[in-house]
Amino acid sequence: MRRTVLALLAVGTLAGACSPPAETPVGEPAAAPVPPAPEMPADAPPQEEVDPAVVITPAGAPVSCLNDIGEEAAQRLVDRCIAVSPATRPPCNVANACELIQDEIDRSCEMYTPGEARPPQCEA
Repeated sequence: MRRTVLALLAVGTLAGACSPPAETPVGEPAAAPVPPAPEMPADAPPQEEVDPAVVITPAGAPVSCLNDIGEEAAQRLVDRCIAVSPATRPPCNVANACELIQDEIDRSCEMYTPGEARPPQCEA
């Protein structure tokens, strides 16, 4: 009998601990506190705006084809790449290195068998 009473008390305590607190409505979530916006200290040094056209690429970083050979030549290379590449997401983009774009052209053109007619973009 004593074990039964203790078991009922334990179950009742556990069931009571699982119910939500009385002051929180069941249907409404508690609003999360909004943190204040960060502020610069009064003695902080001034921040400079950086012009992306003036940014120097780190040594060893790949240079975009656009910056390497210019807009017109880079776009011609990209157009050739798009014309011959069977890839669903080819690297034919002026932001990529010219070598990467040319490698995709070469890879795509090598897929043609000797009897197949290759597109004229492979001959350029």
